[in-house]
Amino acid sequence: MKTTLIGTALFTLLFSGAASAQGAEIYKGTDLALGEKLIAEHRCVACHVSKVGGDGSAMYKPMGKINSAGLLRGMVEMCNTTMNLGMFPEEVSAVAAVLNRDHYKFK
Repeated sequence: MKTTLIGTALFTLLFSGAASAQGAEIYKGTDLALGEKLIAEHRCVACHVSKVGGDGSAMYKPMGKINSAGLLRGMVEMCNTTMNLGMFPEEVSAVAAVLNRDHYKFK
C-alpha cells in the first residue's frame, strides 16, 4: 500500500503541471463505445470496488487529485501500466473520455 501511495504521489507531482493545462478537447474524436467496451472487459468497476468498497464510485473523486482532463487520462494510463492491461494510447483515451463523460465532466 505504501508503495502505491508513493507511486501515486510521484505520478501526480510529475504530471500535474503539463496535464492540468489540458481540457477535455484531448478526448475529441475518441471512440466512446470502445471505451465502454474496454471498461467492461478489463473489469474496472470490480477493481475499484475492491480498492474503495461500495459501488466503487468513490474512486472517481479521490480528494481532488484528478482535477483536469489530462490528469484523468494520466490516471487511466497508470492503471493500464500497473495492471498490465496492454491498452494502446487511443484505447486509454477512449476509457478516459467515458469516465469524463460519466463522472468528471471536464470541459
